Amino acid sequence: MRMTSRTSPGRQVSPGLVPVLVTALLLGSCAAPAPAAPAAPPALPPAGVGLDYQLGGAYDPPAGVGVIVRDSTESPAAGLYSVCYLNGFQTQPADSERVLTDSPDLVLTDGGEPVRDENWPDEFLYDTSTAQSRSAIAALLLPAITACARDGFDAVEIDNLDSFTRSAGLLTVDDNLALAGLFVAGAHAAGLAIGQKNAAELAGELAGTFDFAVVEECDRWQECGLYTGAYGDQVWAIEYADDLRLDFASACAEPGRPRSMILRDRDLVAAGAPGYVYSRC
Repeated sequence: MRMTSRTSPGRQVSPGLVPVLVTALLLGSCAAPAPAAPAAPPALPPAGVGLDYQLGGAYDPPAGVGVIVRDSTESPAAGLYSVCYLNGFQTQPADSERVLTDSPDLVLTDGGEPVRDENWPDEFLYDTSTAQSRSAIAALLLPAITACARDGFDAVEIDNLDSFTRSAGLLTVDDNLALAGLFVAGAHAAGLAIGQKNAAELAGELAGTFDFAVVEECDRWQECGLYTGAYGDQVWAIEYADDLRLDFASACAEPGRPRSMILRDRDLVAAGAPGYVYSRC
């Protein structure tokens, strides 16, 4: 999981770049063929309702919550719009060594060593630098998206879109957007909506490709307007209680804030566990 939305500035993405890349990759790849389009557009989260972000463990959400995000290993919340969390651009900690052993070509390396997220050193960056590797990564991860749909989730959020900012220049924004396009096509084919995760500087270009945005600490980094300007009411915002600079009441009073904004503990522990924090505007 990503616990900060702070990214280094990426170069501007050309309008329409993602759909063009998606078409080219899907037509040219035999490893990740284009799935059939769904019969109807996926349902979006109900705008403005309460949000809960439960990546640290599932629990009964507080009263008034209508949208809930849970890890793909959990079950969706009955009766609520449920978003399935997947790490699409870096390995999950429990899978890192297995991926490195079974599919070493999919892991970005530098000097023969896997490139790690410095904040999450048990996560390796996927190598998104070539069409061949992107197609293989998609082939590895698209079944997880399909499983989210099979399990009853309504949408997916794909984490670490901004991994190129942690790649020491080995990856580019275009590399990651090309892979993101494959995830978007796979989610829509499965009947799922798909959310952009963080990467505020890309929101304006990606709002026509992704369906909504899940953002962390947009108030802290003064990025909320970038998301709401692109996605309107379809911005689902999380701030963290250990940020001593945060005045959550003031954040809630900001006229341009996302309609759905919550305060959580950074470890996202389950309700009742030590350190649990939950509040919403």
